[in-house]
Amino acid sequence: MGKKYFIAGTDTDAGKTLVATGLLEAANQQGLTTLAIKPVAAGCEQTAEGLRNSDALLLQQAMSQKLPYEQVNPVALEPAIAPHIAAAQLGKSLRVTQLAGYCRGVMMQPSDFLLIEGAGGWRVPLNRTETLAGLAKELNTAVILVVGMKLGCINHALLTIEAIQRDGLPLAGWVANRIDPNMSCYAENFATLVDLIPAPCLGEVPHLAEANGKEASRYMDIASLL
Repeated sequence: MGKKYFIAGTDTDAGKTLVATGLLEAANQQGLTTLAIKPVAAGCEQTAEGLRNSDALLLQQAMSQKLPYEQVNPVALEPAIAPHIAAAQLGKSLRVTQLAGYCRGVMMQPSDFLLIEGAGGWRVPLNRTETLAGLAKELNTAVILVVGMKLGCINHALLTIEAIQRDGLPLAGWVANRIDPNMSCYAENFATLVDLIPAPCLGEVPHLAEANGKEASRYMDIASLL
C-alpha cells in the first residue's frame, strides 16, 4: 500500500495545485508511481469533451499513472463559487460518502504516492452538515498544508492546523508558497511558521514566473513523506 495524503490550503488560491503537482513531479523523479484526484472542483469550463477544471488537468498531467479525466475529477461544477453553492444552483447534492467512494475507486489502483486535493480551505462546506474536511477524516489521510505566503498567513495557518488536529488527523508537513511577491517581512514570517508549526516544512516555493509543477518540484523535499 502506497502513501496517501490530503492536500489542504490556508485559503482559496493558496497554491494547492502548484504544490500538489510539484510533489507529484518530485515523487516521479524518484521513480515512484503517482496518482492524484481532485474529487470536487468548481469553476470548470465547457470543452468538446465536457466540463474540465484547469487544476484537475494539471494533476492528470503530473501523475505517472494514466486515469480518465472523470476519475481524476468526478464532480465538475461550472460556477466558479463555493462548491456547495455551485452544486445547489445546479440541483445537485454533495456528500462525504459519495466523494469518498470516488476516492476509494482511485485508491484501488496500485501506486506508491497518491494525493487528494481539496477545494478552498479546510472548512469548505459540502452541504448544511458536512465540510470537505469530513472527506479527509472518512479516508483517514494525513494532511499536507499549503500556506499561501501573504499578510495574515500565520493566523490562517495556525487556525487551520488547530482544526486539522481537532479532526484527529496527523499533519504530515507543510509547504510555504509565496503567492505575494511583495509580502513585507517574508523571511520573518517564514521563520515564525517554522517555529510554530509542529510538522516538517516540505518546501519553500518562491514566487515563480513560470508557475508549474516541474519548476515547483525543485523546491520540494519529500523524504519525510516516504
